Amino acid sequence: MIDATRPFADEDPSRTLRETFVTFGALKLVWLVAALHAAPLALRALAGAITGLILVRAFILYHDALHGALYRGPGRFARAMRALITLFGYVVLTPSRVWRSTHNYHHAHTAQIVGSHIGSYATLTRAMYEKLSPRDRWMYRATRHPLTIALGYLTVFLWGMCIGPFLRDRRNRREVLATLAFHGALHAAALWLGGLSTWLLAVLLPLAVACASGALLFYVQHNFPSMVLRSRETWQYTDAALESSSYLKTGPVAAWFTGNIGYHHVHHLNPGIPFYRLAEAMAAVPELQRPHTVTLSLPALWACLRLDVWDATLERMVPLAETPAPRPGV
Repeated sequence: MIDATRPFADEDPSRTLRETFVTFGALKLVWLVAALHAAPLALRALAGAITGLILVRAFILYHDALHGALYRGPGRFARAMRALITLFGYVVLTPSRVWRSTHNYHHAHTAQIVGSHIGSYATLTRAMYEKLSPRDRWMYRATRHPLTIALGYLTVFLWGMCIGPFLRDRRNRREVLATLAFHGALHAAALWLGGLSTWLLAVLLPLAVACASGALLFYVQHNFPSMVLRSRETWQYTDAALESSSYLKTGPVAAWFTGNIGYHHVHHLNPGIPFYRLAEAMAAVPELQRPHTVTLSLPALWACLRLDVWDATLERMVPLAETPAPRPGV
């Protein structure tokens, strides 16, 4: 099946150029409105929120570049973007070295009962959870809590992608320090040059929206009612892509802001496919047309967010409050 997707992993350099300029051009334009003191506060707030959503799309370009799906080849534009894309990681609190190591591990181990927590939300079986200490149980629940996702700028990105990796691995320290220094300078410059409103509406709001949106997207891509977990002995890469990565069905506007990352089962099957060809690949490969589907409706999101642990007997994710399934023969 992976072979069937290989033709869609060919990058279209002119399309990449166009998507890059449209994305970052829109980002600059809307951000300027958010920073414009002469504009009404309501308009600036709206522009700040939209800036955050465009940052999500820009992150997909960054994400695809680190997968090698974008900015390939010896051309001047591709070389320049490969040099500059690391800097975007500073903007979104995602140092490229940390992202590569954790995200590549995630792709290689997603949906394994043991070991899939690196680069993803920790997922335990009910039996594993019950063996934890009270403190570790609290930490596990806190990691997956909706408030943690909503505060993604502080929890998932500042801590999860910067401070935590800094403390765990000295090889991350130089890039993490550069990222933190950039963010400190960004916040200080916004307050000093633009005042409180500019800092709130043109810096803090966009980053908060972008990080919360990114954290939510990543959660629903791998934590949904019909997902499947496997032991390392029975785990297979293709099955993990199709059974444990969702298809987030959205309208065209949400698909634009999220850079088509809703076609997550296609992306996990072949991460070399540029984001603008994921829909094309799904339409062409029959095996990709029966995905586990979620939506951005509130009931669908809540159905994902309420899941806590994997019930090995029922073979599905369940809330901790759900009564454990009876053991066979009991």
